[in-house]
Amino acid sequence: MVKDSIGNPLNLANVIAVNQDSKAIESYNITNAKGVYTLNLAKNTAYKLSVSFIGMKTIQYELTTQEVAINKDFQLEEDAGALDEVAITYKIPLKISGDTLIYDADSFKNSTDKKLEDVLKNMPGFEVTKDGDIKFEGKKITTITVEGKRFFDGSSKLASKNIPAGVLDKIEVLKNHDNISQLSGVRDNSENIAINIKLKEGKKNFWFGDLMAGGGPDERYILHPKLFYYSPKKSINVITDFNNIGEAPLSASDLSRFSGRLHRIHQNSGTQFNVESPNTESLSLRNNRAKGIDTKFAAANLNVAPTGIWDLSGFAIYSGSRVNTQENSFRQFFQSENTPNPPDDESITNRAHQKSDMGIFKISSTYKPNSNNQLDYNGFARISKTSLDKSYFSSVLQDINEKNTQDPYKITQGLDYYYTLNERNVFAFESQYLLQREDPFYNAILTQQSMFSFADNLGLDQNQGSYNINQDQLVKTNKFDATLNYWYVINRKSNLNFTLGTLLSAQQFNSSIYQILDNGSVYELNPPQGDLNNDISYHFNDVYLGLHYRIKMGVFTIAPGISVHSYLSKNKQFNATSQFDFIRVLPDFNMNIQLKSTETIRFDYRIKTQFTNVNQLAEGLVLNNYNALYLGNRDLENTLAHTLSLSYTNQINLLNRYRNTTINASVNYLKTTEAIRNSIDPEGILQVATPFNSNFEDEGLTGNLQLTRAIWKLRAVVGGVFSYSKYDQIYENIVSTNESFIQSYNFGLKTNFYREKFPNIEVGYNHSINTYNQGLSNPKYITDSPYANIEAAFLKGFIFKADYAYTNYKNESTSLNTYSFLNASLSYQHLKSQWEYSLTASNLLNTRSLNTNMSNDFFVSTNQYFIQPRVITIGIKYNL
Repeated sequence: MVKDSIGNPLNLANVIAVNQDSKAIESYNITNAKGVYTLNLAKNTAYKLSVSFIGMKTIQYELTTQEVAINKDFQLEEDAGALDEVAITYKIPLKISGDTLIYDADSFKNSTDKKLEDVLKNMPGFEVTKDGDIKFEGKKITTITVEGKRFFDGSSKLASKNIPAGVLDKIEVLKNHDNISQLSGVRDNSENIAINIKLKEGKKNFWFGDLMAGGGPDERYILHPKLFYYSPKKSINVITDFNNIGEAPLSASDLSRFSGRLHRIHQNSGTQFNVESPNTESLSLRNNRAKGIDTKFAAANLNVAPTGIWDLSGFAIYSGSRVNTQENSFRQFFQSENTPNPPDDESITNRAHQKSDMGIFKISSTYKPNSNNQLDYNGFARISKTSLDKSYFSSVLQDINEKNTQDPYKITQGLDYYYTLNERNVFAFESQYLLQREDPFYNAILTQQSMFSFADNLGLDQNQGSYNINQDQLVKTNKFDATLNYWYVINRKSNLNFTLGTLLSAQQFNSSIYQILDNGSVYELNPPQGDLNNDISYHFNDVYLGLHYRIKMGVFTIAPGISVHSYLSKNKQFNATSQFDFIRVLPDFNMNIQLKSTETIRFDYRIKTQFTNVNQLAEGLVLNNYNALYLGNRDLENTLAHTLSLSYTNQINLLNRYRNTTINASVNYLKTTEAIRNSIDPEGILQVATPFNSNFEDEGLTGNLQLTRAIWKLRAVVGGVFSYSKYDQIYENIVSTNESFIQSYNFGLKTNFYREKFPNIEVGYNHSINTYNQGLSNPKYITDSPYANIEAAFLKGFIFKADYAYTNYKNESTSLNTYSFLNASLSYQHLKSQWEYSLTASNLLNTRSLNTNMSNDFFVSTNQYFIQPRVITIGIKYNL
């Protein structure tokens, strides 16, 4: 224990153990409310203990550990001269100040660490995924600032993969974070966590970063300069990456998360309405791998403060890629006891080439003349140009060629104003306007020998050498969102929130299908039934009032709420109008239980009304791909979704780097009534699908558990994720049930040597089971994957890294494929030099393919996916 001069326990006293040989902090702790501390030390080792508390004289105590535990109390005396002189001897690795955790970066940095992600992996509570996403307490981090200035907006990958480890001073974790300081005390931010990075003094008001270039056999190249500048009034970040070695700086999903600080205004209103079209065709990479990837990427981020009350920021991103893929698939189609003519299984070989260019732009302005007023403007634009060429060989349909092109754009503007009248009355007005245009074009060429069953459905001219089918689509969207919130603060522990909101959307959808004949002329199709053209206008309005009450009672924070919505949904097509208007009351309930400062239970329940977009309403035929026709339903109604989520987070002994535990667990349940499902009319392996409101309930259950335990120099991770879903569809006029159960389990063990001259080694095992139930088809796929990684620094400047993974992909009875990946790198940098040299090899074992599986309404598929061969590069880097 640590006590004061009269024997009272001291809370938050610092106890640090410094190894006498290495002179490094080997263990530390901060006393609890009872004055108790615990240090985990090595046996038979000499240490110097430093015990300190504000206003007290620091005690320095030397001891040598033996084979048994040691009990040692300290009694601190008041220091009369404490206010006149403060001596700082050691850095505290981790401090807790209210909702802020402050990590000292050097205390967690290894000699092999090069980037932010490397350092974060060593810090208790943090997790960095293979894709570079940063998580804390199991929650994904989307807001990252450097010296208080935003580092882009959206994906944390740009920060984790590019900010150099050598410039880090402190990592500040801001729990219960709110971007609007005026609202931080009145709304729930328990799920919001931000990171602020403090730089070392020598990195402020100076440019820093690195310039890297390299190349290798087979004309491989990589060019990766990145520059950063930070001053009190300005910050500049420039990141570029040009390579053809298969490294994509950002994936398609990463790029989609860049929002430009534009929030989802109605995310807690109970209305779910998405205007993004599902017909955007693009290649889906497996583990960011493909047979060939050529990437060009450039991003710039600027923050400037023209005055003390006005901040301007923005970013520009260009991402261009050329991707080649090859895939072999085996499809088992839906069958039931009542299927009169079940389709044959299909084997497909698919080769594809995609060209994609995208520009993302954002500008933001924050004007805050005083603490009671804030005016924000955000402008965001995304422009892209994509083309995708595919060639198939099907065991059923023979040769098929497809082409998809699209040049969409999206422009969003937001204007927000926040006003605090006094300590009891707070107002917030938030608004956004969206202008969006999507223009997908689709072309399919099939041979006559393919016996294309859709020939009659579409009214094709069948006296041609091949079927050349084309489809134009155009979707225009205008959407306006606005809310006015008023909070009445009853007292320090409770408040009332009144909301007036509206969502106004107008969409126009046009499409047409036509045939190009062998002589190049356009043939206007005349199907026996249905229409091949769409011209539909769709209007959706939501006006609502909301009331929420939030109160804190001891460890409980409870927030019940209710919203009353007036909905109008109207679509007009083929000279007829379909309209629904109704009023609905939607309740929601949220509860946080703060058992300790680091232990939380969260429960959330809400009912959501979900609405479709214009694509599912269009009743003219749409060709989704060469084997799928889609016929919309103008009379689709809304669906009702009940969502429940329960999560638990506990960080035990977080302040003890060598003996801490992190537990993250969550369970989510979703039940949907009147869900929109498809009625499928199959013709062999081809299908015509029509959406309908199901009378049966869809259900989904997901859960995850992850336990991380640090014991001395080891860190163990045990976790599991599962996902179960069940829904009904109509297949050949018969109701059928589709089920899937996905399980994934993992175990990992890693050494944590910080200052010691030992390599860090990580070993682990991943096990996944995917089970599908589609009528008579019930396939099950199992994947086992042990792995091992090593990082070692040696000979004063050399760093060696390697990672190995073995995968066995099988069904219930047979191993379908086994493959291994081995990547390695060797780098050298003299301690006093700014130059660094590297030799990097990926896929050293020259593995040529990997395996995946998936399911949809129509079939279950197992896939062999071909990847890039061995790549070896030599690089040189200059560190600024």
